[in-house]
Amino acid sequence: MTKASPLALLPLFLFLGLFVGSGLWYQSQGVEMAFYQISAPVAILPAIALAVLLARGSLNHRIETFIRGAGDHTIVTMLLIYLLAGAFASVAKAAGGVDAAVNLGLSAIPPTLVLPGLFVITAFIATAMGTSMGTVAAITPIAVGMANATDLPLLLTVGTIVGGAMFGDNLSIISDTTIAATRTQGVEMRDKFRMNFRIALPAALVTVSGLYFLGSSAVVEAPGDFEPLRVLPYLVVLCLAVSGVNVLLTLFTGLLLAGAIGLTLQPDYGLAALSRDVYAGYTGMQEILILSLLIGGLGAMMQAGGGLAWLATAIDKLNHSRRRGASATRIGELGISTAVAATNVCTANNTVAILLTGSLAKDIAQRYGVDPRRSASLLDIFSCAVQGLLPYGAQVLLASSLAKVSPLALIGNIYYCWLLGIAALISIAIGLPRETLRQADTASSPAD
Repeated sequence: MTKASPLALLPLFLFLGLFVGSGLWYQSQGVEMAFYQISAPVAILPAIALAVLLARGSLNHRIETFIRGAGDHTIVTMLLIYLLAGAFASVAKAAGGVDAAVNLGLSAIPPTLVLPGLFVITAFIATAMGTSMGTVAAITPIAVGMANATDLPLLLTVGTIVGGAMFGDNLSIISDTTIAATRTQGVEMRDKFRMNFRIALPAALVTVSGLYFLGSSAVVEAPGDFEPLRVLPYLVVLCLAVSGVNVLLTLFTGLLLAGAIGLTLQPDYGLAALSRDVYAGYTGMQEILILSLLIGGLGAMMQAGGGLAWLATAIDKLNHSRRRGASATRIGELGISTAVAATNVCTANNTVAILLTGSLAKDIAQRYGVDPRRSASLLDIFSCAVQGLLPYGAQVLLASSLAKVSPLALIGNIYYCWLLGIAALISIAIGLPRETLRQADTASSPAD
């Protein structure tokens, strides 16, 4: 059994201190691209070295632990998504797909509804796909093009995409976070969805309203002419994703189709140019790919060192230190929310965070009278809200890589995730929607 130890969390704080601290320092000096002066894959190296020094066992065993984490199934899947997303975005752009998609969107959406429209479309796609990563990969290039065609801030436009993607990740019944949350708490997906929806909907409505006012002054020039065929790769990708096709197969199909259209419609575009564009897409994902590998290994070492176990124990002790009484349920809910949020910060993976804290959350729910449906909802909500705001999280890294912006600058513009967290905290404070759902279930029980 792993011995709990807070020292195992020190490498994460070292990484954040170096990455964020150096960026803030360079920014105070007026250096352009301040957060790119010391890249994250370099800043994490001292943290990995510290994790190796703190780990127990032989040196070979420590290194093997790191390698297992870096080679985890979830990490490898993300890396393949990065590569295919980069290649698809690069080839589709070279084939004229971005310009065509932007002109089509500007022709269909009124200028004042560009931002709300992007959020709603992204949220719908992510809910249907069940993956925020695939949604970010498919929609971000179009959002960048729309931002360039209007006077909308690029960070706000891309942040809208990430927020919509996390909305779908949180609510989709085929999302891995939903599956993990419901299985660990032993509840039905429909019940968890009902709980989630009552919290996510107000946050989404406030987000859409805010985006309407923020984008109401957008100036859109007359859309240019476009060939509908050039938009086909994006439409095929979206249709395949909504149909439930594996995201890797979806992106690969889109890549092949975009390449075929480029070879057919683009003048002087041959196989050599196509090969260069595919490779350019790969290289554009280099930083995020390396960082994801290293974070996967670092997370495994922190878990093996007992850092996450200590975190869970500390939160559990905090709950025990509170008095039982009328607020016992709220204390339990706060404990569950804190546990999954803190674990997500350490792992940078919302599904893994839910799996690691699922048993603890179930135990807290039983001892503090928290409805298991509510527990599953809080696990999913707080993991997704935190994941969408981590500058080293996969969704933010992918979006910032595709848009060529700083991940730290981007997180301040992902308004939905901030509002989702606030809405969840308010729901805990006022005790809703616990009572509403219980009353509804009680009323329907005779018919069952």
